[in-house]
Amino acid sequence: MQSQALTVEQYLSELPEDRKVAITAIRDVIVKNLPKGFEECMNYGMIGFVVPHTLYPPGYHCTPNLPLPFLNIASQKQHITIYHMGLYAGEFYDWFVSEFKKRAPKKLNMGKSCIRFTKLEDIPLDLIGELVTKITPQKWIEIYEDHYIKK
Repeated sequence: MQSQALTVEQYLSELPEDRKVAITAIRDVIVKNLPKGFEECMNYGMIGFVVPHTLYPPGYHCTPNLPLPFLNIASQKQHITIYHMGLYAGEFYDWFVSEFKKRAPKKLNMGKSCIRFTKLEDIPLDLIGELVTKITPQKWIEIYEDHYIKK
């Protein structure tokens, strides 16, 4: 279910307590480790981290008036979900899958650019923190243009 919250604080306040604790823990590790230049906002009804128009004026090709999305976190009906747009580009996917097997207590539940968890204790927060350090806004723009923009 997509949230209608206008701010991150409102989004968090509307969550059940267990989900609020999990989403807050994920958000905290992302904010602590995310390279400089990304901005936090509400994006597609989720907490989003984006490349702002000041760094990438064209915005998202599907909706140019929106900033370029990079990472979202959400409380879905059955899962806590992390959407990482750069995960399928280059070496990041193989690295993440390999590291997940070493660090996480549960089997990886992953879809197209999303990683799903059911409980906070299943989330390898250190791995999520390390993952978000791997792509700067400038690197994400390069990956995005190489992989997602039709030439």
